[in-house]
Amino acid sequence: MDEPLDKLDLRLLQELQKDGRLTNNDLGERIALSPSQCSRRRTRLEAEGFIRSYRAHLDREKLGLDMLVVISVTLATHNRDNARRFSQLINGLPEVLEAYALTGEMDYHLTVATRGLADLSKFVNDVLLPHESVQHVKTSIVLDTLKTFEGFPVHMPGSRHGDSTR
Repeated sequence: MDEPLDKLDLRLLQELQKDGRLTNNDLGERIALSPSQCSRRRTRLEAEGFIRSYRAHLDREKLGLDMLVVISVTLATHNRDNARRFSQLINGLPEVLEAYALTGEMDYHLTVATRGLADLSKFVNDVLLPHESVQHVKTSIVLDTLKTFEGFPVHMPGSRHGDSTR
């Protein structure tokens, strides 16, 4: 059974979200714990699934993926098989960075990275639109990024928005 998270666990999670390469020594210095205590906590948080993985955050534009696009998709029919077919399609497309099933007017929201307008056109016209599960596609090209995902808000249960774990 999962142990409840305390302030030190939450601070450890905050620091690892900022830099997943931190050694237990460096982590201990940041949250005032010994390296062995950090190691035990980190191992427990990994085992309990709070820490799912460690990744390198790559620069999309340096990789030549200059165009970021938000695509809204409406399914042709609303049933489990069609949703499964669409999910299989999306999970096989490396251009799709994120995909969300939605309530409301559109069924899905995709965030897609391409090398430019020609690649976007091929993606929409040759991949999405011909697929049997898709009825309608609406694209919006991202002009400017105001904020990107940098980690989940980590705070003590019951604390108010903006309260720190420090």
